[in-house]
Amino acid sequence: MTGPRLTPLAAALPATVPFVGPEAQERARARPFIARLGANELGFGPSPAAVAAIAGAAAEAWKYGDPQAHDLKQALAAHHGIPPETITVGEGIDGLLGYLVRLLVAPGDAVVTSDGAYPTFNFHVAGHGGQLFRVPYREDREDPAALLAEAGAVGARLIYLANPDNPMGTWWPAEAVSATIDAIPDGCLLALDEAYVEFAPEGIAPPVDTTDPRVIRLRTFSKAHGLAGMRIGYAIGHPDLIGAFDKVRNHFGVGRLAQAAALASLRDTAHLATTQDRVAAARDRIAAIARDNALSALPSAANFVAVDCGGDGSFARTVLNELIARDIFVRMPFVAPQDRCIRVSCGPAEELDRFAAALPGALTVASSGAG
Repeated sequence: MTGPRLTPLAAALPATVPFVGPEAQERARARPFIARLGANELGFGPSPAAVAAIAGAAAEAWKYGDPQAHDLKQALAAHHGIPPETITVGEGIDGLLGYLVRLLVAPGDAVVTSDGAYPTFNFHVAGHGGQLFRVPYREDREDPAALLAEAGAVGARLIYLANPDNPMGTWWPAEAVSATIDAIPDGCLLALDEAYVEFAPEGIAPPVDTTDPRVIRLRTFSKAHGLAGMRIGYAIGHPDLIGAFDKVRNHFGVGRLAQAAALASLRDTAHLATTQDRVAAARDRIAAIARDNALSALPSAANFVAVDCGGDGSFARTVLNELIARDIFVRMPFVAPQDRCIRVSCGPAEELDRFAAALPGALTVASSGAG
């Protein structure tokens, strides 16, 4: 009797997940966190209108979601002033990245990203057999010039750039992003991840141009709209590329409740504005907590702040572990020199109070070398 026969590619891959969720950590620790500040979720919660829409749609959960997401696509098209055929809806940016890589990357094809950037993208590239080339950050920002140079050198099919960046919260202005798009090598596509763009100041996102085949822009309802648990996002691009998603996507992957929640949240512009103000205030609070502990916080255009712990990656890892031991869930970048930081998500005042109370003790242990 034989077991399942994995493909050679699948058999060669490690069984892994890009992130260990806080729930898994809580199970391992046998107790819950008292501050959930690690996953860049919106701790302030979604729009009440979205919650009401979820409740209203719950009785129809027996129905599949609209496979075309017609109502949501129409609303997004009106919101951005673009044709509906330039939008596709998917299971968050993670799901859309998976479909994009499946469309563009065959085994052995070159793909370029930044070393230490969003690891789920790398996960998809590896899963489809792509060859990943990484360039370092420059001054805690992704380096578009280096990404372009590497893409040209290796004949890349795809470049990944997040603006604002995760995990550092740094950003490039719109004119720099537009210049990057203009310099994309022939036969290459820029995947522009704008998951955090609603938190950024004006002048970061270039105008949407759906006639340009060199870029696809990825947006989500997980961050500013507080719907991470619904798994819904969308991509904007040239209609030929957007239409190709129908070749590979899970047409029933976005459920009815998620579509209803996203549509209601999109319409609740007042709640989004309130959320933006609360996130800005929380960023200031995290920066103040860092200063109170003789640390520095990087300027952030996202819903988190990278806090420079003043040492190397080992020191920051001890700080992180000591915070976790004190029931504070945070994360940190993976790659030096960015791994000198911990990354703290914006959250309610009471959770930031708990972080503020726990941080001095964590730093004391790290400084003593006891960790």
